[in-house]
Amino acid sequence: MKLKEMKAGETGKISGYSTSDKLYRQKLIQMGLVKGVEFKLIRIAPLGDPAEISIHGCSVTLRKAEADALEVEKI
Repeated sequence: MKLKEMKAGETGKISGYSTSDKLYRQKLIQMGLVKGVEFKLIRIAPLGDPAEISIHGCSVTLRKAEADALEVEKI
């Protein structure tokens, strides 16, 4: 499932990446978006860009392309 399919307030876990671009995947990993980490979706802007998540006690804002590169599952 994609992050955009979740609703604000739901929690999830990163299950993988849908991008084959190694540099882009590395950027996501550097932001702490590693496989298996849990997060809470704080809010999504009305047009779907950007989305704010809470991960490891920090707020991270993701653009639509960044969010679409993540495969997530609801908890």
